[in-house]
Amino acid sequence: MDWMQIASALALGMFLIILFPAALQMMKNSPKASPSDWKAVIVPMIIIVLFIMLLIKLV
Repeated sequence: MDWMQIASALALGMFLIILFPAALQMMKNSPKASPSDWKAVIVPMIIIVLFIMLLIKLV
């Protein structure tokens, strides 16, 4: 391992240590999802998957 990989690994570890408590606090204080919220996520995902399948078929 060269020094750049070691520095990158240390930076990644520091980011995780710094961001983990903030992520826990955000998850604790976030609003709960309703069924309509899930529909708003699933419908665009299905459209994207169908579009990607269409692109694959065209190739």
